Amino acid sequence: MYTPSQFVNRDVPALHAMMRMHPFALLLTPQGNEVQLTHLPFRLDSRRGPQGTLEAHIARINPHCEAILAGAPCSVVFQGPDGYVSPRWYEDPAKNVPTWNYVAIHAHGRPKPIADPTQLLALIGRLTDEHEAYIEKPWSIREAQAHAEHLAQHILGFELEIEELEGKFKLSQNRSDGDRAGVLKEFAKSKDGGVQEMLGLMRGLYDEDGKKR
Repeated sequence: MYTPSQFVNRDVPALHAMMRMHPFALLLTPQGNEVQLTHLPFRLDSRRGPQGTLEAHIARINPHCEAILAGAPCSVVFQGPDGYVSPRWYEDPAKNVPTWNYVAIHAHGRPKPIADPTQLLALIGRLTDEHEAYIEKPWSIREAQAHAEHLAQHILGFELEIEELEGKFKLSQNRSDGDRAGVLKEFAKSKDGGVQEMLGLMRGLYDEDGKKR
């Protein structure tokens, strides 16, 4: 991922926190001269491996399975919050162009397939429990055990120990204090959830005048 030095983030706990907040990511695997892409929910286990381990599952008819079973190198792209930035918000709009603030994280490694039914159901259960934790009456895979066991025959699980973790946090680090103050002011007016999350990240770096904390 092309990342100018001022936008690089190597803080593993911060990257993990963002991955957990945005777990629906993009899996990329090679297939001949092409690249297969599929959007999947991932579960991160930060205790396994220096940079964490990802867990997910896909349908066995998915072309990704060939690469996963072969342990081919793959990447997982997590997209964090983002927000459009207008030149109008800068101190000198005539000498600037539009841009975009955003967060992106790329995790790279070699997948390990999980086909054993017991291990696969346990993996699916962990992923489900993590997201059901926010539901008023959490659902458990145990409530549909027989149905889940049937579906597991058509699913391939996998885990990916992260060998390389790239973080890009483009938060106006390359702008003047006045320019950043303008972006903060306009982001604060937005009702968009992603922009508000972006605003929170920027406020962690700058005060309202755009000065670095």
